[in-house]
Amino acid sequence: MPNAADVGAIDPRVRRSTGYPRSSATEGGTNMLVVKRLGVLVSMVVIGLAPAGAAYSAAAPSATPSATPSSALSAQDRQFLQSIHQVNLAEIATGNLAKQKGTSQEVKDLGGRFVTDHTQLDQKVQSVASSGALTLPNKVTSEQQAVMNQLQNVSGADFDTQWITSQLTAHTQAMQLVQAELTQGSDPSAKQVAQQAAPVLQAHHNALVAAAQSLGVPIPGGTTVAPNPGVSSGSPARSGTPVTPGPTIS
Repeated sequence: MPNAADVGAIDPRVRRSTGYPRSSATEGGTNMLVVKRLGVLVSMVVIGLAPAGAAYSAAAPSATPSATPSSALSAQDRQFLQSIHQVNLAEIATGNLAKQKGTSQEVKDLGGRFVTDHTQLDQKVQSVASSGALTLPNKVTSEQQAVMNQLQNVSGADFDTQWITSQLTAHTQAMQLVQAELTQGSDPSAKQVAQQAAPVLQAHHNALVAAAQSLGVPIPGGTTVAPNPGVSSGSPARSGTPVTPGPTIS
């Protein structure tokens, strides 16, 4: 058995092999080395995970909506868009009738012009209605259908007369719809439709008045104008009884 002096002189390497306890200084140094190595490993893991975390953040969808919903349409806006859509449907249908059944070239030309213009106007109407989640009617009103049926049953000069008369009435009513939206509407997009439609409808009305003057067609609510002698039905009269112009939309 070794005495106490021999135990104190035993080499540390022998102590490890023989089970003798280590000295406190040696154990403290070993623990510090382990802590340092763990710190290095943790740093390496964190650095390695950083790119992956950044990539996940970039790929993750944003919780914020990408687009804001369109503004709600007021009752006036909805009524205007639905009504002007039906006006466009009726004008396209009656314009095609004028191209097919018109006797004068003036009526045929106006019919083709109305088809083109009202088709373009209705594209904007449908776009605004879609943005506002508004369902548009898929057919004309009963009054508009009655006019179309009547035009189907006449021909020749009678067709031209009735077509011009009905178109003057229809465009006057359409301009009233536009005026109501301009003064009472609230949705900017719906009011923009009205602003775009106003000059088109006014130009159509003016052309119809000129055609009525040329063909001697009575103007609803206005004066019956006799056709000027020597003026063909395909050209507007350049002189004769003045005709009261249609309403102007500002």
